[in-house]
Formats: sequence, structure tokens, C-alpha cells
Amino acid sequence: MTLQHSFTDFISKESLFTKQNKLLIAVSGGVDSVVLCDLCNEAGYDFLIAHCNFQLRGEESNRDEDFVLQLGRNYGKEVLVKHFATKAYAAQNKVSTQVAARELRYSWFYDLLDSDPPRRTTLPTPDSRLKTPDLLLTAHHADDNIETVLMNFFKGTGVSGMRGILPKQGKLIRPLLFATKAELLDYAKTKGLKWVEDSSNAGDQYTRNYFRHQVIPLLQKVYPQVDQNLISNISRFRDIEVLYKQSIALHKKKLLEQKGNEVHIPVLKLKGVKPLNSIVYEIIKDFSFSNGQVQDVLNLLESESGHFVASPTHRIIRNRNWLIIAPLASEEAANILIEEMVSKVRTANWQLQISRKNRSEISISSDSNTACVDASDIKFPLLLRKWKEGDYFYPLGMKKKKKVARFLIDQKISKTDKENIWVLEMNKKIVWVVGQRIDDRFKITDATKEVIVISVSNP
Repeated sequence: MTLQHSFTDFISKESLFTKQNKLLIAVSGGVDSVVLCDLCNEAGYDFLIAHCNFQLRGEESNRDEDFVLQLGRNYGKEVLVKHFATKAYAAQNKVSTQVAARELRYSWFYDLLDSDPPRRTTLPTPDSRLKTPDLLLTAHHADDNIETVLMNFFKGTGVSGMRGILPKQGKLIRPLLFATKAELLDYAKTKGLKWVEDSSNAGDQYTRNYFRHQVIPLLQKVYPQVDQNLISNISRFRDIEVLYKQSIALHKKKLLEQKGNEVHIPVLKLKGVKPLNSIVYEIIKDFSFSNGQVQDVLNLLESESGHFVASPTHRIIRNRNWLIIAPLASEEAANILIEEMVSKVRTANWQLQISRKNRSEISISSDSNTACVDASDIKFPLLLRKWKEGDYFYPLGMKKKKKVARFLIDQKISKTDKENIWVLEMNKKIVWVVGQRIDDRFKITDATKEVIVISVSNP
């Protein structure tokens, strides 16, 4: 099968695009992108060309731009060119030149996909159409995929890292992943295509180049078929990832209970799943937790209520027989952790204010919206949550416990108002039924030296 037939067959098999699509091809001028243009042109696809001048290689960068402009004229296709101040961007954003170039080019590419019509920096060719491109094509090939998988493997990765680059991710299409670099070169030479060489590809200063020039040739000496073996492995890992995701989805369905903006997970049920580490990671990564925090979350399975692990956006709280994943923004959460230095907590409808005072500074208030408790009896963090069936406490002035449900009935709290009752809890003990009554075990006594004052009010 010729490369052209393999190309169209791969596009059909992976359902990448059709002749109804307008394609934007990222063209550097190297052999890979030149071959991609030629294959698309031969197959009759509708496309235009985008070229990035990163201004990193002086006259060589300008040479590449001129070459791509001429390439567009040869095919009768429009060429869009963008100049970037790459070094300045890298310095300003404190990233490497490689990362800067990647961020800049993809930002521009996607901007072109969304614009109507594309903003041009070169004059259109006579037969150019102004239809907005709807898909972006890059010339990543099988060798690129091999390098990516090896780099992912050595720096540490999950299943997704071992399946490498996907042929389709949203509007980003890589239709050459089926072909090796050698096959692309052979096609270019057979058809007499011209291309330009990027001098930076010859050195080993970049990680990918080091794998390309040093690591893979050494592996080939031991395993001559290493390229084909890795390509086959990548295909298998794509299938494995599908099965893996299906399995994880089943575990999540059994374990996760969505309650408003929170996720509740039964501790005993979670402890019984296998493989526990992988399942926990797949659950918590969606909430900005890292792989390094998996053990901290596992430790919560054996900890007391009130312990938690935090990510930049969420907390995982141990609350009795549950792990609760709650957003950090307290007004969104139905379970809010209160740490020792916190002085104000907001919910959607009201706020708590918390302060410490010497016993001599306060007089006990009869206001039900204010709770005064002995600071020596309080251990942070506290948990602010909505009350639930089964909750009980020792109402102030009583020596016997009472269910919160019965207490609310006795207080003649309406059914609607009951739904908005919260409790303040410490290690499974209710300190205060908010706005109603504190627990007798935390009351101020003659021995009290320091008081925690908690008041509820409208925000």
C-alpha cells in the first residue's frame, strides 16, 4: 500500500475528517509538514497553511518563512504567517523557549479556528476561500510518538502517557501517526519534494533530540525492531486505556455520591476496592490533587473525623464514615472545615464570625445566634455542616443526649426551616446547633479562662 493510500485509510479508520472540512495545516517547512501538505493536496482536501516565525534562528527563520510562502503559491493555497517575540514571552512567563513556542503557536492556531474569517498576515491567493478552518492538522508521526512514550515512561506516567499521542483530540488532528520518519522521507524523495532543515534539530540540547539521537539508536543496537515493537505497544496501550477508563468509570459509579457541589465516598466501601492506589488517584486527580497526595488520602481512611487533605481547589475531609470532597470556596460547600486561624466563614445565606476572648471580657449572651464555648474544650479543625438524621447532642442545661431531630420538633422549627439548620461539629461531637443551642459539654464554667465566641448573621 502506498503512503497516499495508507494516509486516506488512516483518516477513514480513525474518522479524522472529511472533504467537507476546511483544514488548517501547521507548516514549519520541514519534511514532515511538507509531506502532510502534499498528501492533503493529492487527496483533494480543502486546506490553508499556517506558519509560525519564532524569530529564534535569525536569517534561517526568515528563510523558512519565505519557503512556506512559496509552498502555498505552489499549491494555490493561502498562507497565514505570525511573528512571535518568543524569547521575551519566555522571560516574562518564566518558561523555557520550547514551552513558550508551544504556548504561542497553539494559542494562535486555535484563535484562527475561532475567527471568521481567519485574520490574514499575507495576501490570499486568487482562488482562496474565506471559509473559517474548523480543524487543525499537525505533522506528528510515528517516530514522534515513540519519543513521547519513552520520555513519559522515564519521567513517570500513567496509562495515558504510555499510549502516547492521540490522532484526534478535539479540533487537533495528527493524520501522520501511522507513518515513520523514514516513510515520509522516502515519499518526499520519490515525489521530488523540497523542504528546509531546522538547524536546532541537529543538537541534543532539547530532551526530545537527545532521545532521538542518543537513546533510540542505542536501543536499536540491542533490539533492531524496537521501532516497530514500540509502535505495536502504543496501539495496544490505546486499547488498554479504553478498558482502564471503563473500569475506573464503574468504580466511580459505585463509590461516588454527588451531593450538591460535594462528592461523598463511603470509607468502608473504598477500603475494599482493588487496586486501591490507582482508583484513589483516578478519583482525586479530577479535583487538582497530585499523585504524590494519594498516600495522604489513604491515611484519611484510618484517621479521625476532621482530618483533611487539601489541593489548590478542594479539600478531602474525613467525616465519620465518609470522605467528603468539597470545594475550598466555603459559600459553595455543604461541609466546611474551619481551621484555628479562621475568623469568618461564609455560606450562601449567612456567615459565621469567630473570635477568642478572655473570660473577663465577655458576658454570657442569651442570643441564640451567638455561641460562647470554653476554648480549652475545642480542638480544631471544626466541621460546619448541615444536620442529618441520627445526629444527637447534649442541649445546654441537660445531662442526657437528645436527637437533633427531636430537639427541632420541640423548638417548633418548621419543616422548611429544618432544611436550613447547620451544626458545628468537633471530632463527631456537635458543639452547636447553629442559631439554636450549644452542647452542654462545651459550656463556660467558673474554671474557664478563654472563650471562643461564634456568632451567625446575614452576609
